[in-house]
Amino acid sequence: MLKGIQAQNIVRNSFRGLVFRLKRPKTATLIFSSGKWCVQEARSGKESHSAILKVVKELKKGGVIILSKPDFKVVNIVASASLGGKVDLEKAVSTLGKAMYEPEQFPGLIYRMDEPKVVILIFATGNLVVTGAKIEQDVYDAVHKLHGRLEEQNLIFYE
Repeated sequence: MLKGIQAQNIVRNSFRGLVFRLKRPKTATLIFSSGKWCVQEARSGKESHSAILKVVKELKKGGVIILSKPDFKVVNIVASASLGGKVDLEKAVSTLGKAMYEPEQFPGLIYRMDEPKVVILIFATGNLVVTGAKIEQDVYDAVHKLHGRLEEQNLIFYE
């Protein structure tokens, strides 16, 4: 184990890789034998970039040979938000279009927004999970647009 850094090699059914955890920034970097990396739990693209540089530095200190500078690209942002009110999912599924709601299978409505191109999980509590964004602004735009549509259709209720 590298000094002060928590790294664990996980080999379970289908996951074969190294999980490199950092305390600052608090992230988990998945490193695969293909050379691809995935930074999780970062709060921003800047924090992801910082985590990558720190992992590279620590791996080099540990004797790992890294031939080139890492190619950094954000491919998927996952964010959570709250609308501040409850949502009528039964009515929302027919109003939104490109939405799916099967409460027996999953308690949230799955909404595929075209612009920005993201998927939003909407829960009756008004909590959301936005995934598929490539830039942070898309998350803000999607939540703002959804909130407006739900209010316009009287599908959100404030207590």
